[in-house]
Amino acid sequence: MFRHLRPLLAALLLPLAALAQTPKTYSSSDILLGLKKLNVLGSVMYIAAHPDDENTRLIAYMANERLLETSYLSCTRGDGGQNLIGPELREGLGVIRTQELLAARRLDGGRQFFTRANDFGFSKTSDETFRIWDKEQVLSDMVWVIRQRRPDVLITRFPPDARAGHGHHAASAILAAEAFDAAGDPKRFPEQLKYVQAWQPKRLLWNTGSFFVKPGEDMSGYLKLDAGGYNPLLGQSYGEIAARSRSNHRSQGFGSAAQRGEALEYFQPVKGDKATKDLFEGVDQTWSRVPGGAAVGKLIQEVIRKYDASNPSASVAGLEKVRDNLRHITVNSKDQFWQSEKITAISALIQACSGLYVEAIASEPTVVSGGEVSVDYEAVNRSGLPIKLQKVTIGKIFFPGDPMVMSGDGPEEDSQQASELKLNKRVTGKLVVGGRNNSLISQPYWLREPGSIGMYSIPKSLPAIQVVGTPENTPVASATFFYTINGVRTFIVVPVQYKHTDPVLGELYQPLAVVPPVLVNLPPAHSYVFADNQPKTVPVTLRAGRAGVSGTLALALPAGWKCEPATVPFTLAAKDQELTVDFQVQPSASAAPGRAELRATATVAGQAYSRGLQKIEYPHIPTQFLFPEAVAPLVKLELRRRGQNVAYLMGAGDEVPDALRQIGYNVTLLKPEELTAANLKKYDALVVGIRAYNTVDRLKTQQPEILKYMEQGGNVVVQYTVNRGTVLPQIGPYPMTMSSDRVTVEDAPVTLTKHPLLNAPNKITTQDFNGWVQEQGLYYPSQWDPKYQTVISSHDPGETPKESAILVTDYGKGHYIYTGLSLFRELPAGVPGAYRIITNMISYGKEPAQ
Repeated sequence: MFRHLRPLLAALLLPLAALAQTPKTYSSSDILLGLKKLNVLGSVMYIAAHPDDENTRLIAYMANERLLETSYLSCTRGDGGQNLIGPELREGLGVIRTQELLAARRLDGGRQFFTRANDFGFSKTSDETFRIWDKEQVLSDMVWVIRQRRPDVLITRFPPDARAGHGHHAASAILAAEAFDAAGDPKRFPEQLKYVQAWQPKRLLWNTGSFFVKPGEDMSGYLKLDAGGYNPLLGQSYGEIAARSRSNHRSQGFGSAAQRGEALEYFQPVKGDKATKDLFEGVDQTWSRVPGGAAVGKLIQEVIRKYDASNPSASVAGLEKVRDNLRHITVNSKDQFWQSEKITAISALIQACSGLYVEAIASEPTVVSGGEVSVDYEAVNRSGLPIKLQKVTIGKIFFPGDPMVMSGDGPEEDSQQASELKLNKRVTGKLVVGGRNNSLISQPYWLREPGSIGMYSIPKSLPAIQVVGTPENTPVASATFFYTINGVRTFIVVPVQYKHTDPVLGELYQPLAVVPPVLVNLPPAHSYVFADNQPKTVPVTLRAGRAGVSGTLALALPAGWKCEPATVPFTLAAKDQELTVDFQVQPSASAAPGRAELRATATVAGQAYSRGLQKIEYPHIPTQFLFPEAVAPLVKLELRRRGQNVAYLMGAGDEVPDALRQIGYNVTLLKPEELTAANLKKYDALVVGIRAYNTVDRLKTQQPEILKYMEQGGNVVVQYTVNRGTVLPQIGPYPMTMSSDRVTVEDAPVTLTKHPLLNAPNKITTQDFNGWVQEQGLYYPSQWDPKYQTVISSHDPGETPKESAILVTDYGKGHYIYTGLSLFRELPAGVPGAYRIITNMISYGKEPAQ
């Protein structure tokens, strides 16, 4: 009865992951734009290195003006950047930036893809990048996405050389050029050809601009287009759409102002057929490129001609006729790319025109692995067309080849009789979804197994060849609504989600998550630092993934460490119940100095569980869940400090205050308005958090109070400040010019001066720079007043020494210290030397306690 549904289901599964969010609604203008897009068979792919590298205006123009299948392939997920909106770094930041890209694409009309490359931090050359990335694997990933999406034109954001300004940027352009050739060569990555065909794009272009063009450079040899046009169906210019899209990159502080009017984009030919006037010269974008497709194009044009914006449902019959013709072409064609793409689009348009709303909502946000959760579904016909709901089924959605199965023998099916969907009358029902028998299934797929510094790993249970490129997990489960409309059988597939109402933000959707029976949480981004042999409290919080879970909890410690109690029995009667257990941990005299690691493990029915739950929640992206391992650094070191009380002003967000508490400081988080000389007088030092001079506007008025505090004998330690967008032209007592200078090699050799900061209360040596992570420092001043004294010097290979990682000056009776050292990364990572260095900064100029 539903004999045509199997190929259509395959076509619908690809975009389903993007539906784990608020259901999309369509205006009459949106529908008309979608109808017009049915008659355009062209594709373009933009390629760059990171989230926020993409040209959102060009993507909006290509998707909504040229009506092309438009995609952005980002080599990385931006894991190595900084975070302007919260404390998440590395994997957590990568998840945020992935979702920010997906949010951007939902606005500008593009689609999002990735390679497995890990953003390991700033890189100065493509050679360095390729030493850390697995170049051949990244190239393979890029070729796979190109063969999947079959773009007619590839466009890069960056040049393949030093002008790109970042090793990842240049590497993305180099890889794009190699992928352009490899995608069309069946001898390259032949294992992919079991699933896709070799595909040769028509041309590769570089989207150059003011960043890369010298003043007065002749641009006559470049292609150009005006991407600043206005779309009356959307009521916005592409510059306005682009600003809204780009402003989703909140973690990077890229809120953008809308632009209107002419906006010329320039393109330099790189490879392939040379175009003289238009990027798509020589590319047939009509149905003539599909054998037997010309008749389909005429049918679509007739639907467009008859479209009534006040009654979109009148177009359903015409769309059904188009889809039926497409299915017949698909049956007789080996190459089904455009047929599948357009069948998916037509099915979405039929739903939009018919005003049919469906959703499937889980009763709880999580389901335990192997357990069950009830699902409420609803369907509403808002057009008055004759629609009959035949049945609703619940089944898993999976990556192709995923062997993991749900509990139960098959999909759950609603047993109620077929229901006529009367105008604006809700039809509801209940089903049950089973949790997958894998407690890590809701962990982002690229984080389930350990990777390398430069590459993420894909689990062996998920065939890499078919998972590569996908931006996020597919939903845990889906609901399929089988129905007839005008007597024609069809269906809609939607993800099972959780929905709740926030009193401020209103109705919110989030993905249903599978969790283990018990979750084991340690404080996030937290190191336990022992400057003596006194015990410290390590709190471990257990959370029940289901009701009635019992077991034991223990800490695994390295040799020479001990804890009390050794094990703790627990029982959690209700789902989501929490229990915090405090362990007393301390090193013995035989414990090796330096960094080690503890692990918390709960044992339930003989099975060990050692992962917690991290909820990432921001209003501009869907709620995300991570399942971090319950591990934390243990640091034993020799440390002396002077002073006790530290005031801390938070900037963009970091974990430095907790690190300072670990070494015995009393840390008080101050509000900007509390930064008065009188209030600061009771503190031995003021530490200013990362990017505070970029994000805390009140510093404009409080800076004189900070200077007065120093004049009266206070210490001020300022952590890195980005060289653009400071709230004050001068962030120190004397002039310094901020820059983007940095030392990216974390173990770059360091030369020490004889500055007293290095001598007391701890003797700093080059050994204190061992074991650093990701980078040594960033945003060093390029020039500074002679009153500032330098303390250390280091540099990346082949560069001149960078001497401004630490600048110190006396001011009145007090002292000012600026540091670009990446202490915000090193302290949570448990790097011993970082603790000794920041202690010396806070203690600088203080007399030893009597």
